[in-house]
Amino acid sequence: MGKVVFNMTVSIDGFVAGPNDNPENGLGDGGERLFAWYFGGDTEILLSEGTPVLKVSAQSAALLRDNIKTFGAGIWGRKTFDIARGWGGHPPGSPAFVLTHTVPTEWVYEGSPFTFVSDGIESAVRQARTVAGEKDVVLCTASVLQQALNAGLVDELHLDVVPVLMGRGVRLFDRLRMEPQDLEVVHVIPAPGVTHLCYRLLPQ
Repeated sequence: MGKVVFNMTVSIDGFVAGPNDNPENGLGDGGERLFAWYFGGDTEILLSEGTPVLKVSAQSAALLRDNIKTFGAGIWGRKTFDIARGWGGHPPGSPAFVLTHTVPTEWVYEGSPFTFVSDGIESAVRQARTVAGEKDVVLCTASVLQQALNAGLVDELHLDVVPVLMGRGVRLFDRLRMEPQDLEVVHVIPAPGVTHLCYRLLPQ
């Protein structure tokens, strides 16, 4: 069985989006700084069908290719789903699970790219593991990570750290109710505009 991992870009001071993030201002005020590395290189990477082609450095491209190979299923939060307007039906990774309190019925139809889970993070991870098989379940939003950490469900943290101080916005590590957790460094990969960090959560 694969791992449950989290993967997201974050600022040095721990923000994953700027303030005032909404469907008309998806990354929040100044949030585009977090993702400049996606388009600042000369190596093209397609994460999934229907998503924009990224242009990253060779170092980042090698890591992204490995991540694509091990991706088995992704879990997103409803806020991100709404801000992205369902990615126009092309989520950046499939199968795609969305954790929500209320299911958007317009997206429920045969062949929908989304599975909506309204009975909690444990259920979302369990369903995603079933379809992922030997590949990884990837937690893709801050709220989902926070819930999974509180439930003790996370195996690894993959953080793409960009050299910027946001000062305010959407915090990555917020609303945590867990006990202190020791981590083990798996890798540190410096690349232009970003440093890729991977930590393994150690048994308590």
